[in-house]
Amino acid sequence: MREYMRDIARAVAFLSRIPVSASFFAGHDGKLGTVSRAFPVAGLLVAFPAAIVFGLLLAMHADPLMAAFLALTVQTVTTGALHEDGLSDTADGLGGGKDRARALGIMKDSRIGTYGAVALILSFGLRASALAAIARHVSSTDAAAALLAVAALSRGAMVWHWHVLPSAKPDGVAASAGQPDGNAMQLALITTLGLALLLIWPTLGIPSLVSCLLVVAITTFLSNRHVRQRLSGHTGDTIGATQQICEIASLCTLAMCV
Repeated sequence: MREYMRDIARAVAFLSRIPVSASFFAGHDGKLGTVSRAFPVAGLLVAFPAAIVFGLLLAMHADPLMAAFLALTVQTVTTGALHEDGLSDTADGLGGGKDRARALGIMKDSRIGTYGAVALILSFGLRASALAAIARHVSSTDAAAALLAVAALSRGAMVWHWHVLPSAKPDGVAASAGQPDGNAMQLALITTLGLALLLIWPTLGIPSLVSCLLVVAITTFLSNRHVRQRLSGHTGDTIGATQQICEIASLCTLAMCV
């Protein structure tokens, strides 16, 4: 349990810009394969400031759409737009690359293209609209809980994507960071399920919970298959893109279920 708590701190440091004491990294080799088991809990902690802002704004009767955009702003600042960067790079690579080599080359380019820009616009627009729709039908605390739930769900999906696909680039950043083994993935998925039960079932009900879990599973499966066909494996960008896609899918699902 003590090592797991240390992995949570390490995961928070990797997934966000939240300062973490260097003592948590003493003797650590820098690999993230085992650390990834804590991604769902870390995702919840990383999204906590945004959820607090969202809940407070709604409690003060702020416009739900404005509150949603401000919450996403806080979340983006907290994460340093880590996952948004992966989404835009993946969209540019898969959208503009005619073959695997060209797609990977585009994804490595730091410049953003049309596909990446459109993906980011749609990501923020869909997530904000879904959050606003949820907020119009439930209490401020329940809406904040939904934001926390999808943060955990989408980070669990990241670990699944990372585990089932080989590295597309043996010399890439994702490859050097290691890969989650079966135990890490299983613990991440079990934790994801537990957090979803705690955050969605009591507030939004069983139908919302079941629908959200099903949609995230299908979305991740289809994303994994598409990335495997186009790139033959994962990259750091596709891992981040998986988080964004699953966050969008889960929020839209909850918005339609409330």
